[in-house]
This record gives sequence, structure tokens and C-alpha cells, in this order.
Amino acid sequence: MDPKLLLLILMLGGALVLLALAFSGPAVGKVQARRLAAVMGRHSSAAENQIEARMRKAISTSAQTQNNALASLIPDPEKLTKRLRMTGKKWTLNQYMLACAGITVAVAGFGLLRGWAPLTALFVGTAAGLGLPHKYVSMIIAKRIKKFTQNFPDALELMVRGLRSGLPIAETLSVVSTEVPGPVGEEFRLVNERIKIGKTMDQALVETAERLGTPEFQFFCITLTIQRETGGNLAETLANLATVLRQRAQMKLKINAMSSESKASAWIIGSLPFIVFGLISWINFHYMSPFYTPDPNGLFGLSLMQLVGIGGMCWMGIGVFIMAQMINFEI
Repeated sequence: MDPKLLLLILMLGGALVLLALAFSGPAVGKVQARRLAAVMGRHSSAAENQIEARMRKAISTSAQTQNNALASLIPDPEKLTKRLRMTGKKWTLNQYMLACAGITVAVAGFGLLRGWAPLTALFVGTAAGLGLPHKYVSMIIAKRIKKFTQNFPDALELMVRGLRSGLPIAETLSVVSTEVPGPVGEEFRLVNERIKIGKTMDQALVETAERLGTPEFQFFCITLTIQRETGGNLAETLANLATVLRQRAQMKLKINAMSSESKASAWIIGSLPFIVFGLISWINFHYMSPFYTPDPNGLFGLSLMQLVGIGGMCWMGIGVFIMAQMINFEI
């Protein structure tokens, strides 16, 4: 068998194993049995059961520490944990790092099979392993926040109807968590759960606002805080807030429609050189081989073509950044 083909098979197999470990969680039955045993041990009066419960807790803590070995390599784990929570998925840092490692191995193995230099394959694989998961998480966050923003005025109007019918604010939050689907219901359900375990409404809302990071929900938190301190008709205040949020959404849609042509031009101009470069490298790799071959006599070990390519990418990045700022409007 060809050594390159064997190397590719091994690296792809390793990448698949890493991805499978990243997206596979513990068995549901084992988790339920472990939690049930922990609860029984906590509430049992027997000394042996209490000691056994403590041993289980110590073992689970050590196992969790070992599973977070990859997560310890992250420079800012708290920020990444917050991003993963914003997706609404039950992803952990360890799963995220395993996915990054799997993509890195797969892309680097593909590059070595195509004849790339080891340093180039490692660089491209690392860039793909760090960039693709980050971009995917950003897309999920943006999609979830967009859906939340669209349904949030409906939730406010539902709260207004509940308040006008005589329900307290805590009951209206519970109604929204059960009646409104999607991210809005999930977030309000988490708020209700925090209130049930002893946190105040302000603390629960502030935690949700920090995780979401949307101005719409921050307006809602500020409205409740001001109304609690100064008094007034909360139903009317929330109705006005729902109207303002709908007007903001309409303004965003108008801006998107007016700037759609400029955005399409920026995407085409920014992505076309990379698409052409990738297609030429795929069709005729020998023609583009000088770009992937390092030059020991060049600057930092780079050939002239590589230096020109890096300079072109820098200038293109500046141009795309300027175009993005020209079509970026704040409401």
C-alpha cells in the first residue's frame, strides 16, 4: 500500500475518533443511576452510605479534572465557556478542543497527501482547526440571538396581557417560559429555575442578560428595575417596550435591504481570490508548488511568492475591513 495513502487513512481515522469523542456524551442510564445513588447517599442516615457518597464525589471530581486536560490549554476558558453557553447547546470545553484537534489532524493529513511541505500543512491544519469551530459557534450564536430577538416582542405582549389580567410578574415569566417556543422560552425557563432555587429576579435576569448580550433583553431588565424602584404601570411600560423593539426590528430590515448590494460586493471581492487560488491549487498543484515550498535563503525561510501572497492578504484584509465598516450601521 502507498505510504501516503496509509498515512491519510490513519490521520482521517484519528480525526473521526476525536470528533466522535467530542460529540458523544456519557450514557444517559449511567448518569441517571449515578445521580440517583448520590441523592440516596446524601439523604441516608447510615454512616457507610455517607462515606460511599463522599467517595463517589471525590472520584467524579478527579475524573472531571482529567477530562478537562485539553480545556486547560485554552488561554481564556471563561470567555469560551460563555460563548458555548450562548449557543444553547450542552457543549463543553473538552468537546470543543477535541473537535478542533480532529479538524487539525484531518486538514494536515490531507495537505501532506497533496504534497505540501510539513510546515505548510501544519499551519493550514492549525488555522482550520481553530478557525472553523470558532466560525461555526459564531453562526449558531447569531442564529439563536436573531430568533430570540424576533420572538421577544411577542413574549412581552404575552406578559402585558398576563399583567392586565391580574397575574404577578413571576407568574407571567412562567407563562412565557411554557407558551413561547424557541430560545425565548428556554431563557425564561432558566430564569424561573434560578428564582426557584433562591435567587432574586434581578439576579436571574442579569445572568441571562450577560449570557445573551442583546440590547433588547437589557432594555427589559432596565425597565423592570426602574419600575420596581419608582413604581408605575408595568403593563403599559412593557407594551411601549414591545412597540419600540418592533420598530427597531423594522429599521434593521430596512438597513439590511439598503446595504444588501454593498454586502454582496464585499463578499464577492473578498472571497474570489481565495476561491481562485484554491481551485488552481486543486487542478494544477505543480503550477502552485512554489507557493507551498519554503526557501531557506529567503526572509524567515519564506519564498518570494509566499511573501507576496502574505502582503496581498494583508492589503485585502484592510480593504475588506474598510468595506465592512462602511456598511455597518448601529441602531
